Amino acid sequence: MKESSTNIYRRDAVIGIILILIAAILPFVFPTRYVVGQMTIFFVWATVVSQWNLVFGVAGIFSLAQMAIFAMGGYVTGMLGLYLEWPLWVSMFFGGFAAVVFSVIIGIACLRLRGAYVALLTLAISQTMYLLIITDTACFIRQGVTCRNFTGGTRGLARFGDFGFREMLPYKYMAFGDYFLALVVLICAVAFSIFLIRSPIGLAFQALRDNSNCAVARGISRFKYQLLVFSASAFFTGLAGAVYAGHFRVMGANTLYLNLLLFLLSMLIIGGVGRVWGPLLGAAALMLVDEVLKEFVEWRLAGLGVILVVFIVLWPKGLAGVIDTLAAKFRTSKNKNIDMQSGQSSRSS
Repeated sequence: MKESSTNIYRRDAVIGIILILIAAILPFVFPTRYVVGQMTIFFVWATVVSQWNLVFGVAGIFSLAQMAIFAMGGYVTGMLGLYLEWPLWVSMFFGGFAAVVFSVIIGIACLRLRGAYVALLTLAISQTMYLLIITDTACFIRQGVTCRNFTGGTRGLARFGDFGFREMLPYKYMAFGDYFLALVVLICAVAFSIFLIRSPIGLAFQALRDNSNCAVARGISRFKYQLLVFSASAFFTGLAGAVYAGHFRVMGANTLYLNLLLFLLSMLIIGGVGRVWGPLLGAAALMLVDEVLKEFVEWRLAGLGVILVVFIVLWPKGLAGVIDTLAAKFRTSKNKNIDMQSGQSSRSS
């Protein structure tokens, strides 16, 4: 029996509240800078993957431009802070809007294609952006004897400031500011994902993903709906890029490395493509595994690759699918026990 929409929303709300409480308590239980810093990065990557899940898992767009959109948000935030001296609290939202504009341009260029062609073109756009950044050697502005590139080039864009938590908070809790900012962005991104997946618009996206010809025949515009989800998800991806830039106080072309793109794609696949909580499960699992494998540098990539292959072959629905299967078996066995007990009581009476 399928769950009603009310029960699904109630379940999502309960899961969300529990996770928020755990995340809010965690830095006080493990207050070391390393743990807080790693959790901040987890929130950033989980935000990116949750929005990628909307594009790939829900709308069925095999886009590989997610990190280019992320980098656009971070670079615009840094540039506004460096060249116009805007506070990052203001420029981060402009970074999010710049990511939306960038995604609309990419979407107009790519979304009339399908399948592997979308993947190839979006990957080409991402790698072109990477090459433009690392080959930027022209002098854009001179500060004393120092000549600065527009994008920072291979050294990255720096000296644009941070979110000011160093002045706001005591030294002991300085890292908590970025932590809770990244957490708030993640909460908003996941809430947006839940709304989109559970809403009637989400059903249109899923119809286009599962059978686009049938959906188009029923009057659903493939290009319009896919461009909508592609651009809407870009806002939170751009905000994640802004938080990343403010946290590290530098934005570099390393965010466009192919191995990072594949690492985040692995989070999505292992967590469960198209599932609400899959991206968070995948991000948590892979970051934990990656932390363990840091002691074995030569085996790190091989170990992550083996884990990805195992999930693709044995559990293609990811961790979220495994949990759903176990929960369904538990409910079935529980109902059988109830039926057996009721049958025995009726016979005894």
